[in-house]
Amino acid sequence: MPISDSAQDRMLRAIADPSRRRILRILKEQHSTLQPKRAGLCASDVEQHLKLAQSTVSHHLAVLIRAGLVRARKEGLWVWYQRNEETLRELGRNLVRSL
Repeated sequence: MPISDSAQDRMLRAIADPSRRRILRILKEQHSTLQPKRAGLCASDVEQHLKLAQSTVSHHLAVLIRAGLVRARKEGLWVWYQRNEETLRELGRNLVRSL
């Protein structure tokens, strides 16, 4: 499904920030090593990797979620974050077509 221009702009603004690109890479790297029951990382896992404050990590994750690049799933008291691989692939295809 093609991405609208406004959605693509939102995604590109989200990944323009180096910390958000690092979050996407961390989520990608960790995806292959996780136990099936624990699909994703919680914010504190991301904090440990980035060495950033909790509020900063929460802000970056919220931007990525609004852009549709990351999914959040609440389980009990925890929120688990995963990359939205389908959207990331479509963004790449959209960029190839449009540039």
